[in-house]
Amino acid sequence: MSLASQRSAPMSSEIRLAFEHPSERARATARGGPLDRLSVRDHLVEVEIGAFQAERGTTQRVCFNVVVEIEPLPADLDDDVDRILSYDRVTEAIAFELAAERLNLLETLAERVAERILAEPQAVRVFVRIEKLDRGPGALGVEIVRSRDQVSHDVAEEDVPHPRMMYLSNAAIDSANLKGWIDQMECRERPLILCVGRHEQAVPVTGHTMTQRRIDLLAIEQNAWRLASKDDRCVVVSTRTELDWAMKNKQICVWAPSKVVLDAVDSPAAASHDAVQLAAWFAATFEAGEMIVIDESLPDDPSVPLRAVQLEQTDL
Repeated sequence: MSLASQRSAPMSSEIRLAFEHPSERARATARGGPLDRLSVRDHLVEVEIGAFQAERGTTQRVCFNVVVEIEPLPADLDDDVDRILSYDRVTEAIAFELAAERLNLLETLAERVAERILAEPQAVRVFVRIEKLDRGPGALGVEIVRSRDQVSHDVAEEDVPHPRMMYLSNAAIDSANLKGWIDQMECRERPLILCVGRHEQAVPVTGHTMTQRRIDLLAIEQNAWRLASKDDRCVVVSTRTELDWAMKNKQICVWAPSKVVLDAVDSPAAASHDAVQLAAWFAATFEAGEMIVIDESLPDDPSVPLRAVQLEQTDL
């Protein structure tokens, strides 16, 4: 092989990698021990961005390709979505930075998205490629690589949604007013989370604290599914990841409590059969703006604004 050929071979490889998906660059430049990779491909957003006057007052398609290198998943993961870096955290980082302010440069946007992703504890290194699709016959873009030791400043905290919560007794679930109550709450700005107690059927009694706790929580979850069957807008959710996503996307949630309660570092003092007190603990955990309690007595929990509503009331 001639000297010129020897020199051109690595250069050709570098050029090829420059136009490959970021996952190929991540694989080719891997450091040290093995890292897992999370990727989001061809995520399209229409947004106003750009330094030229022609780019002001109009939106254009922008394509994001992101690869995040993460520490290997723990052996005891147990198929638990709350213990991983979710794909949603990547797309939320993009959405957050696009909503923060209008930007002129893709370079600035890429830097901010990378910093927000690297604020996640599992993230080690991130590749961010952003391309404008409507500025010419081809895609025009930038790609950056950043590691967590390069994050230069604190990432702005996302606004806490402060949801509204509504606790419904079994009579309230079966009330003709149910859809009207949900309509009223849905029209308000904050996300809505619905909570219920145990169903009215007999629940097994074990005489054992831990097993009884799980049985009581499962009885609440069965009732959550019963509530969801009454209104198609209601979706049963059980993990913090699902709840975070639902609140940000204005989805009406019905809380299935087992996972959040059993995984809590500071377990609720409320007995599992005291569903209203348990809901109040959950409301405080998620910094709810208010909890409305329909057809039940108010719990003694001053950390959350509480309001009682009688079963015959139609106006919340």
